[in-house]
Amino acid sequence: MNYVYLLTNSKGGTYIGLTHDLKRRLFEHQHGLGGYTKGKSWKLAYYEAYLSKSDARKREQALKQSSQARRWLNERTRSSRDLCVGAIECRRSVEPKPQ
Repeated sequence: MNYVYLLTNSKGGTYIGLTHDLKRRLFEHQHGLGGYTKGKSWKLAYYEAYLSKSDARKREQALKQSSQARRWLNERTRSSRDLCVGAIECRRSVEPKPQ
């Protein structure tokens, strides 16, 4: 399984990534083992699961590059991002929206 995920931090920052092992990758982000996310406290706000790595990569790129996809993601995760403040871990699993 491949995952596209969104992390948020207490300062309102976001990070979109791709991995085949979501638990391991989240651990790495939370313990400063990543580059961009190093030294910040990140919480998982959203993820999508894909069988195909190429489908997951396409979705990750769409979320990073398309302002429309970014707006959709921000609307979709607004309530979960608000709930993440002070939470140990926030998760939200949904079916990918057809493109």
